[in-house]
Amino acid sequence: MTSRSRAATLAAVLTAALIAAAPAVAAPSWAPASSATVHPGVMTYTNGAQCTANFVLYDASSVYIGQAAHCSGTGAATATNGCTSGSLPIGTPVQVSGASRPGTLAYNSWLTMQQLGETDPNTCQYNDLALVRLDPADVSATNPSIPFWGGPTGINTTGTQTGDNVLSYGNSSLRAGITALSPKEGVSLGTDSGGWNHSVYTVTPGIPGDSGSAFLDGQGKALGVLSTVAIAPLPASNGVGDFSHELNYLNQKTSFAVTLATGTEPFRGPLLP
Repeated sequence: MTSRSRAATLAAVLTAALIAAAPAVAAPSWAPASSATVHPGVMTYTNGAQCTANFVLYDASSVYIGQAAHCSGTGAATATNGCTSGSLPIGTPVQVSGASRPGTLAYNSWLTMQQLGETDPNTCQYNDLALVRLDPADVSATNPSIPFWGGPTGINTTGTQTGDNVLSYGNSSLRAGITALSPKEGVSLGTDSGGWNHSVYTVTPGIPGDSGSAFLDGQGKALGVLSTVAIAPLPASNGVGDFSHELNYLNQKTSFAVTLATGTEPFRGPLLP
């Protein structure tokens, strides 16, 4: 081995050691779930477009709540390819129900893919995640637990098989405040599209306004983000973008280094067998 090769190897080892030794960012202190006004399942409004928030995430300086990237889309409802569809810019104010002040659009997978020239068809079609940076005044009123179900307990990194349990919580205003219809339970039809998508059936199915809702697997792990309502070939099914893929893309392709906030409430588990 040449001296240059030895130096390169030593540098790589030292870099890996420094990364491994880097302290993890501590999670913020969350409000009790029973009194938190900002949490997964609250409504978000981006230039009037209504969606449902999914997971809470954080980094060293900010707390974020997730929504679907298409919630800030500027095209028609059929414009779902993130590599070609328009979006409002980073910095756009986002109203978050329960927050005292507007949040700010901080990340949008569609805008990032277009900036990077992404061409993979599965990534373009199913990478549908945005982050809304919460105003610091609202962090103390935030809790990351999924209403009704509890969790998330971690991140699903293995996908789903046909028949696996899936759970969600949608709060579209089209339900006219009938909260009994907000918790949703169903089954996955399996993972497809290179791991980027899960087609699911739930009772009740996701409807407009539920877009962006968090999905959990049967163990309470963060599975995905409600992205589409299917008419064909699987009527009344929903397309759920894979959260693990979306989060990895965010952290690997940008300067963000965000972490999923796990729930403070215990996971209830599926009610159906």
